[in-house]
Amino acid sequence: MGFATPDRIADARRGRALSRVAVRPRVHGKFLYVGDEKLLVRGVTYGPFRPDATGSEYHDAAAVERDLAAIASNGLNAIRTYTVPPRWFLDAAQGFGLRVMVGLPWAQHVAFLGDKKTAGIIERCVREGVRACAGHPAILCYAIGNEIPAPIVRWHGPAVVERYIERLHRAARAEDPGGLFAYVNYPTTEYLRLPFLELVCFNIYLESQERLEAYLARLHNLAGDRPVIMAEVGLDSRRHGEEAQARILDWQIRATFAAGCAGTFVFAWTDEWHRGGHDIENWDFGLRARDGSAKPALAAVRRAYAEVPFPKVGPWPRISIVVCSYNGARTISDCFEGLLRLEYPNFEVIVVDDGSHDRTAALARAYGFRVISTENRGLASARNTGLAAATGEIVAYIDDDAYPDPHWLTYLAATFRNTTHVGVGGPNLAPPGDGVVAECVANAPGGPVHVLLSDGEAEHLPGCNMAFRRATLEAIGGFDPQFRVAGDDVDVCWQIQKKGRTLGFSPAAVVWHHRRNSVVAYWKQQQGYGRAEALLERKWPEKYNPAGHLTWAGRLYGRGLTEALTWRRGRIYHGTWGRAPFQSLYQPAVGLLGGLSLMPEWYLLIVALGGLSGLGMLWTPLFWAMPLLTLAVAAPVVQALTSAARASAAAPRSRGVRVTLLTALLHLLQPLARLCGRMRHGLTPWRRRRRGSWAFPRPRPFTIWSEGWRAHSEWLRSLEALLRADGAPVLRGGDFDRWDLEVRGGMLGSSRLRMVIEEHGAGRQLVRFRSLPRCSSGGVALALVFATLSTGAAFDRAWAACTILGAAAVLLALRTLQDCASATAVILRALHATKRAGA
Repeated sequence: MGFATPDRIADARRGRALSRVAVRPRVHGKFLYVGDEKLLVRGVTYGPFRPDATGSEYHDAAAVERDLAAIASNGLNAIRTYTVPPRWFLDAAQGFGLRVMVGLPWAQHVAFLGDKKTAGIIERCVREGVRACAGHPAILCYAIGNEIPAPIVRWHGPAVVERYIERLHRAARAEDPGGLFAYVNYPTTEYLRLPFLELVCFNIYLESQERLEAYLARLHNLAGDRPVIMAEVGLDSRRHGEEAQARILDWQIRATFAAGCAGTFVFAWTDEWHRGGHDIENWDFGLRARDGSAKPALAAVRRAYAEVPFPKVGPWPRISIVVCSYNGARTISDCFEGLLRLEYPNFEVIVVDDGSHDRTAALARAYGFRVISTENRGLASARNTGLAAATGEIVAYIDDDAYPDPHWLTYLAATFRNTTHVGVGGPNLAPPGDGVVAECVANAPGGPVHVLLSDGEAEHLPGCNMAFRRATLEAIGGFDPQFRVAGDDVDVCWQIQKKGRTLGFSPAAVVWHHRRNSVVAYWKQQQGYGRAEALLERKWPEKYNPAGHLTWAGRLYGRGLTEALTWRRGRIYHGTWGRAPFQSLYQPAVGLLGGLSLMPEWYLLIVALGGLSGLGMLWTPLFWAMPLLTLAVAAPVVQALTSAARASAAAPRSRGVRVTLLTALLHLLQPLARLCGRMRHGLTPWRRRRRGSWAFPRPRPFTIWSEGWRAHSEWLRSLEALLRADGAPVLRGGDFDRWDLEVRGGMLGSSRLRMVIEEHGAGRQLVRFRSLPRCSSGGVALALVFATLSTGAAFDRAWAACTILGAAAVLLALRTLQDCASATAVILRALHATKRAGA
């Protein structure tokens, strides 16, 4: 029997590290994995050093081994080089359990696209660098570029530089198909769009924790579903002092991982640094001094890396996870397995079986979870059942066809702990391996996506990944039971925001959500969402426009978004003479014309133009509607093909004509399915929510004498409450409007209310109101068009066409009158009620 000597212990540790590094890492959502184990990159940059006589900067193998051993012993697991290391270097790194981010150096500081010869030489150098390392298990990833200067990008143009980086990526991948690739960017060229790369890497030097956290949130939203790695963070100890360097590196590392980054490289391992043929002597970014002695920063980095992504100890709140299921046995085992893998110290799982007929309840009990079985009452009711049984101060909801990242609860809880948000959600990503149709559905519109008001605040959290403070849900009465299948998450978010509270977004709080795996299932899902929209419109009419379309205030976050037709390109803020340190892309908002064809109601326009073209059989001039019909049909087709092609380009595994065409088909089917669901349940452009009350639509003055003083805003809020209680869709006037409140009678007509107060002393007031009917300009124009066409048909004695077109004009005019009259009546009723109340 042998004894456990220090040398044998070291050899055993090295053997375990070697076995781990033998498996190449892969990207899985926002993080890197080795097999089934998450890999958090805890790295440091190494070199470049002064080359020896042979031109190699790695000239002393023994010194390199000592450095690598020291790096590994301090708890780091990765190094970044700025040049291509020799094969023996990679072997040594593997022996110490270290992975290497290989930099592929080339002349990025010159106008490299100025001639084809230079561009070709760069591509050849990149190929040779990757070929020298290809297949080595110690390779973490390749950096095919590093900080192309903003003036160079501005000189060539961003699109040209993007295409060239893609060219380098194709060349590098041809040499090592199993490798991971990145371009190391920096804030001055953050606008570069490189969706073909697996990793999003940035060099960032910010000395304010608040600014760093804000910029990391921005980077996550630029990266989307891909991992974010800080390729350089650090501080110069020569200018700031060694203690300041240690202190700032500590919070830089902790803030980076707390924000959900997949890793960090500290710049640098040593103060020795060689660049452009010269030793850099005027800064000291290293964790070790030039004489080899350790700075305080090394101990700070070691402590910070030992506790990522969060310290194990701390006041972590108790979280109740609620899984609501109706016949979810097919996928719920994945959900349960994921819940068992959660790395969180204080949580419970409650499974609400909403009247399932399959093995859902039995499976939940087999996993040891608490099960509550009810009759089938719908999703919102099941969520309320879980809420009532929860013991945690936070209640987190996940769907039965989703499973969480191991740190899901940790990131949610950290966001609650560090903000005042009362609700928090994170991305829901489509897991790989679900099949071609599921992959296409993931790239199609209509999925569960977040709506973000800013990088950290959300307008909407999808129900498959949302968490709330339990007290907040109880204060608003929980979820509305009328939402049996969908819409409950939208409603509860609006209820919370109506109370003046906010919702947060954590980009690292990931769940993996299976998408529908057949076109029929996708169609039924979108129809169900259409029904939910009809229910939401009845409860929140002010959120919808007259055509029945919901417009979010924030921007959609996720895949599958249809590209709007627009001729305006985004503009890059360069600063004066291109010198701004942070240069961002400002994308103009989609205009009305550009966004029209994205609405489900566009298909109604196609039907109307088709009918008008059909009337050409009765009156030949109407055949002129055929070009408009062609354009109306072509617009969504072009959008669908463009969106599908971009989705395929962003996910190389999805490329293929079949996948692109199927994705485009789903882009076309989604709004049609939503429209069918909406119209079947009453959400139509010609809907009317109030019936039976009319008042001739004309300007009407109205006065109220008040013996008690009330503020201007109080009068309007009181009147608004009366109008809403009467079921009227009410809008508030904006900063540039002369009116205060508007009541919609329908799509074609409304009535606006204006108020002024005369002060008569001793608190007495004379309040004057004026209601003004307002006809939809589009409705009036359409009625005039039909009337003109009817007149033309009459002159040509095409009486059938004349009658049909004339009837359409008359119906539009009558409906406009009806809508205005209905809105006027609602306003007058509220004014009389206010007067009777003794105002």
